[in-house]
Amino acid sequence: MRNFIITVNGKNYEVGVEEVGVSAPAPVAAAVPVAAPVATPAPAVQSAAPAAAAAPANGEKVLSPFPGLIKNLLVAEGTAVKKNQPILVLEAMKMDNDIVAPCDGKVSFCVAKGANVESDSVLAVIG
Repeated sequence: MRNFIITVNGKNYEVGVEEVGVSAPAPVAAAVPVAAPVATPAPAVQSAAPAAAAAPANGEKVLSPFPGLIKNLLVAEGTAVKKNQPILVLEAMKMDNDIVAPCDGKVSFCVAKGANVESDSVLAVIG
């Protein structure tokens, strides 16, 4: 966790930022006390469907290539799909991206329309 003092419209805020993907925590110097309100971080956004609970044990996982919003599911749950067939639309940075099936099989979605997902989240399993 690294602490920073940020000034917004003339008001100082002390915020803590957590570093992700760091193997060992970096040493942090003592925080400088600030006589201004301290901003609290917003709660993390969670996807509408937990990926681990919905994913079947067998089959090939379809992972999110980047963070985004599930805009549309293009096929119904349990539908047989062919390799490279679009199965859902992932919106990122105002662009719609078709996510395709990596192999032939039946699709089992691990997310719902409107869910926000992170990179490498399991979107579906083809089995």
